[in-house]
Amino acid sequence: MKIHDVDVAILGAGTAGLGAYRAASKHTEKILLIDGGPLGTTCARVGCMPSKLLIAAAEAAQRSRHSTIFGVTNPQTLIDGKAVMARVQRERDRFVGFVLQSIEGIPEARKIYAYAEFLDNHMLQLSNGERVRAKTVVIATGSRPAVPPQLRDLRKRLLDTDQIFELPDLPKSIAIFGPGVVGLELGQAFHRLNVQVKLFGRSGGIAGLKDPAIKDYALKTFSSEFYLDAQAQVETVEELPEGVKIRFQDREGKMVEDIFEYVLNATGRKPNLDKLGLEKTTLKTDKKGVPEFDPFTLQCGDSNIFLAGDVNGDRPLLHEAADEGRIAGDNAGRFPDVRSGLRRAPISIVFGDPQIASIGLNLDQVKLRCNQCYAFGEVSFEDQGRSRVMAENKGLLRVYGEHGTGLFLGAEMIGPRAEHIAHLLSWAAQQHMTVAQMLDMPFYHPVVEEGLRSALRDLNAKLRIGPEVVKDCMETGPGA
Repeated sequence: MKIHDVDVAILGAGTAGLGAYRAASKHTEKILLIDGGPLGTTCARVGCMPSKLLIAAAEAAQRSRHSTIFGVTNPQTLIDGKAVMARVQRERDRFVGFVLQSIEGIPEARKIYAYAEFLDNHMLQLSNGERVRAKTVVIATGSRPAVPPQLRDLRKRLLDTDQIFELPDLPKSIAIFGPGVVGLELGQAFHRLNVQVKLFGRSGGIAGLKDPAIKDYALKTFSSEFYLDAQAQVETVEELPEGVKIRFQDREGKMVEDIFEYVLNATGRKPNLDKLGLEKTTLKTDKKGVPEFDPFTLQCGDSNIFLAGDVNGDRPLLHEAADEGRIAGDNAGRFPDVRSGLRRAPISIVFGDPQIASIGLNLDQVKLRCNQCYAFGEVSFEDQGRSRVMAENKGLLRVYGEHGTGLFLGAEMIGPRAEHIAHLLSWAAQQHMTVAQMLDMPFYHPVVEEGLRSALRDLNAKLRIGPEVVKDCMETGPGA
């Protein structure tokens, strides 16, 4: 039996795994990247990029249909479902190709295409019959869709977020379970591409929002465009030859039955840990089977094992996975000299219309940190100048600050250009700026960011640091 002796073994060649490989390579050449496939990272293959390609098509259709407000009429908007999906797959494959090129560039002696299972903290059994003895191990095996009990009897017509982008054509109808980030984005996109959509939730939440005002605004806005019930009472889900029959109580309280061509499971993902043999290691795990780890070092307890990326469920976002991979790989490479790495200010964005963003501390975290000694400022985008010019004037922004220090803590937002405003706010949070310092920054006119300035002024006044806000200020000049 062949045994590979290495300093660092990395399980998984996704975003976190590749980041760990690059970081560990600065400390040692005795590295082995282990992955049994499919290769290509969750983001490029089944996540960020194909979903944004579908959303881009939906946005084009929406602009075509709703240009009459500007005096521009398009008599007919035709959706070619096969062409839509062909572009999604073509461009998706292009992004995946870039990732594969990165993996192909790794020397053959440093990578093995196989699955691994722990025999103890240092010894790994590979699916090809070989073994690996490693001083340190980085687990970066990612995640996969979790199927709720209600959908487990479905077979041919159940899709998950790993399969939906393989369809050759747009479906005629689809029921989506889970109004989280993915479910909301795809639900609205399919609706705008003429697919009959119903989106079902259970807990009443939407896109992970914590601020009740932002959550209520989002629920009202999206459910006015397509069928969305965040507290759905679904009685039965049954697969038939012609589709999936769902019996549920509609939003008016009436029991109805609908048949859908497909069901999309977007209820969440689970870490790929169950086949790693963690029970043979010394790691302590939580009730979900995830090893206990330090989010700043990614080290599991005081062991030689590190946990990075979606597999730890901490911040399942690409930029966070890249950061975690770098920190874990750096620490694994110089073990036992383990150091805390830079964790950036939290930022998440939902690419719906309007967009949704969460930055820094959420409202629950703000209350916990400040012991209720906080204030919030807010602004509506319904009458905001640039937003009305673009006819994209749906939205609400709330920013949070700390009494006494005036420190900016976080924000939640639904509204136009949220992806850009979110970056400004995340930079401010990471730099530990006060609200007053943020207001000293330049704001051009006319831009959507003037709405951010209004919210910050409102917050500064409530923190009793700045003057009272001028009511109904039109902000028609840069000195306003």
